[in-house]
Amino acid sequence: MRRRKFLSVFGQSMAGASLCATAPGSLAQSRKEVFVGGKRMKVIDLHAHCLFQEVAPLIVGTNMEGADLGDFLTLSPRRIEQMDERGIDIAALSVNRFWWYAAEDQNLADEIVRINDQGLADWCSQYPDRFVALSSPALQFPELAAEQLERAVNELDHRGASVLGHVNGEVPTSEKYDPFWAKAEELGVTVFVHPNNAENLIQPGQLGPTGDLPNVAGNPLETAVFLTRMILEGTLDRFPNLKLSASHGGGYLPSYMGRFEYACNRNNANCKNVKPLREYLQDQITIDSMVFTDEGLRHLVAEVGASQIVFGSDMPFTWPDTVDIIVEADFLTDEEKEAILSGNLMQMLRIEA
Repeated sequence: MRRRKFLSVFGQSMAGASLCATAPGSLAQSRKEVFVGGKRMKVIDLHAHCLFQEVAPLIVGTNMEGADLGDFLTLSPRRIEQMDERGIDIAALSVNRFWWYAAEDQNLADEIVRINDQGLADWCSQYPDRFVALSSPALQFPELAAEQLERAVNELDHRGASVLGHVNGEVPTSEKYDPFWAKAEELGVTVFVHPNNAENLIQPGQLGPTGDLPNVAGNPLETAVFLTRMILEGTLDRFPNLKLSASHGGGYLPSYMGRFEYACNRNNANCKNVKPLREYLQDQITIDSMVFTDEGLRHLVAEVGASQIVFGSDMPFTWPDTVDIIVEADFLTDEEKEAILSGNLMQMLRIEA
C-alpha cells in the first residue's frame, strides 16, 4: 500500500526506505525530503514542461498564430513550490509543444528557438541549484537544428535536447535528419522524445471525446512508433553513441518488445537493425518512470533494467507522483532506487553530486 511518512527534524530515526517533509519554521516553508535506506536521496526530474510568452509577438499573422501559449506552463516561483511538495530537487525543463515545427521560414524558426533557449538559460541561472535546461530545436530544418543544439549546449549550458515524435508527420529516421542526430552524438547529449497525441498516426477525432484518449492512448503510441522506427530503420546504428530518452514509460514498446522483436524474423519485415531490438533499450535508450503503479515499474525494470529508467513527473500536469512507488518498491535494491531517482540522470545531464 502506498504511503508517505512525514517525520519531524527532531531526531526520529529512519530504517529502510522512507519519506520525510522537513518543516523548520512553518508549513508554508516545508520541503519534502526523500530517503532510501536512511540516506537522503536527490530526486531529478527529466520530464518537466514550460513555455515563454515572449514568442507570442513573433507568430502574429503566421500559420502558428493559434499556438497554445496559455499561462499554465509559464514558469513562476509556484513551480519551485510544486517541486518541494513532491520532493523533487532538480528539474530538467523543456519547451515541448513543438508548434514551431510548422514554421516555413528558417529565420523565424531560429528566433523562436533562440527566445525559448535564452528564457531557459535565464531561469536556470536564477535558480542554478534547482533547474537545468533542454533545448527544443527546429527539427524541420535539420542543419539549423544542429546549429541550435550546439549553441544551446556550448553557449547556454543546456544539457540536451527535446524533440517531438515526428516532424510535420514524418518520423525523423531518414538520412535527411542525420545532421541533427550527428550533432547530438558529437556533443554527447541526450535527446528527450515527447509526443503530441499521435497526430501523425491517428485520424482526427478517431479516439473520441472521452477519457482524454489522444493523450492517454495516443502519446504512448507515438512514442513506441518513434523508438521502433529509430531502431528498425537503422538510425541508431548510424549513430551508435546517440542517446535517446523517452517519455511515458517508453510508450507501448517495453510491453510489446517480444512482438516487435519477433516481427523482424518474419518475411518482408525489412528490418535494418544490426542488433536485437532489446539491446538498444539496454544501451542507447532510457525511459521515464511515468507508469503510476508498482507492477508497471516492476515490468519496466524486468524488461530494460534499472540503469535505463529515469524519474519523470510531467509537471505541471496533474499525474500521480511516482516518487513513492520507486522508494517503496520491494523488487528494487537501494542502489537501483537511487539510480532511478537521480543517479542515471546525474550522469546523463552532467549534474554534480
